[in-house]
Amino acid sequence: MRSYLLTTLLFVACLSVKGQPVEKDSGSLSDSVGVLTFDVFYAYVIDNHPIVKQAALLSESAAQELRLARGSFDPKLEGSWDYKEYKSKEYYNKIGAGLKVPTWFPIDPKVGFKQNQGVFADGDGPDYISDDTNNQQLYAGISLPIGKGLFIDERRALVKKAKVLQNMADAEQIKEINKILLTAAKDYWQWYFAYKNYDLLEQSITLAQDIFDRSLMAFELGELAAIDTMQAKITLQTRSLDFQQANIERIDAGLRLSNHLWNEGGFPLEIPDDVKPEESQSETMDGEILGQLVEMARDNHPELVKLDLKNESLAIDRKLAKENLKPQLDLDYTILDQPLTPQSDNVGIDFTDNYKFGATFSFPLLLRKERAKLKQLNIKIDQNQFERSFREREIVNDISARYRSVLVTGNMLEQQKDMVRSYELILEAERLNLENGESDLFKINVQFDKMLKSQTKLLKLRSQYQKDVAGLYWAAGIANLGIE
Repeated sequence: MRSYLLTTLLFVACLSVKGQPVEKDSGSLSDSVGVLTFDVFYAYVIDNHPIVKQAALLSESAAQELRLARGSFDPKLEGSWDYKEYKSKEYYNKIGAGLKVPTWFPIDPKVGFKQNQGVFADGDGPDYISDDTNNQQLYAGISLPIGKGLFIDERRALVKKAKVLQNMADAEQIKEINKILLTAAKDYWQWYFAYKNYDLLEQSITLAQDIFDRSLMAFELGELAAIDTMQAKITLQTRSLDFQQANIERIDAGLRLSNHLWNEGGFPLEIPDDVKPEESQSETMDGEILGQLVEMARDNHPELVKLDLKNESLAIDRKLAKENLKPQLDLDYTILDQPLTPQSDNVGIDFTDNYKFGATFSFPLLLRKERAKLKQLNIKIDQNQFERSFREREIVNDISARYRSVLVTGNMLEQQKDMVRSYELILEAERLNLENGESDLFKINVQFDKMLKSQTKLLKLRSQYQKDVAGLYWAAGIANLGIE
């Protein structure tokens, strides 16, 4: 029994040694052997996760919205032909073609050609063209609003808001990707705990089985009582049940983690049993990180950025609403058959002859619609500013709370490490007592059981610490959770 116990203690000492498996370089997760590090897992998620790819399309969609808005400034080529013949008479034959070129500043140039001929070709109307030019006419002109629409109009407001929407889509993209990455990070570290705990219990059940076998042999030799053998059996059964439950949790955690793993072709990947998680990453937190995260959140948090951009969009609407309070006065000036005639004669340019000029004016007398619209926008801007102030305070407090949680978990982690080392020392002391005849197998088993529970708690704290760190960066709105 003495040699058996020494062998057992050597086995116990081996449990406290943590191996460092080597990751095999592989282009496919399915045939990799070794360790799935968090950085490699993260790369799979950020590069291939369908929801991450979907979020990336937000920017592309916003870019197309901007393109759509800019379409209102596209040059427009127009043409028409209107012909009538009745009782062998050509009543009229009207041909028109022109090019309009909208510009950002509201001076919209236009050039074109008209032909109007026939027996009843609008001899007294605005479309009449003299026979002197063979009923044909070239024209070039501009239209200019000098009241409403001079500084901003619907077209320019739409383009400006589309640019704001593009920036808003970038912020929304960061928000959606971070949400996925936070879930993925938590699932990875939950898998880390489940796998390490499974591995720990697998080793413990081997020891429990050996103790039971030795106890049974000692009972048969008359060295142990039956009750002692029964106690060893109960311990074996308990650890067997714990191991089976840990195996279920390991499988479940691996399946949840596999939800985030996809290859470049868009096919899902699974984690094979021979792939292990890495050892826990850094478990220290820079004391100055809180202030840095708060400052970064105030400047770049997606929620605050979106509220700022919403304010910009509302400001554009308010500027347009103020513009609509002005009277509408549009001027139109067109030169006719200058500097060329339809016959290609060069006649020069004379702005005081051969021209057409017009003006249109309108103004609502009460302006109730316009004033109500402006008031609504002022209210929305105030509401948005109140919401931003509240959200900023909420985000800052959330960062502070999560930072404290990281510190507390870190302190607990260090204390738990000390407890594990203490249990190892106690176990070593029991070994020495056994050599002096002052201990027995079951005292060692009890101490090992305590050390096992302590190691399990240490694994859980390591997992929780990494989850808290990911949650801290998520709360600060740092792009990709601060992982390069």
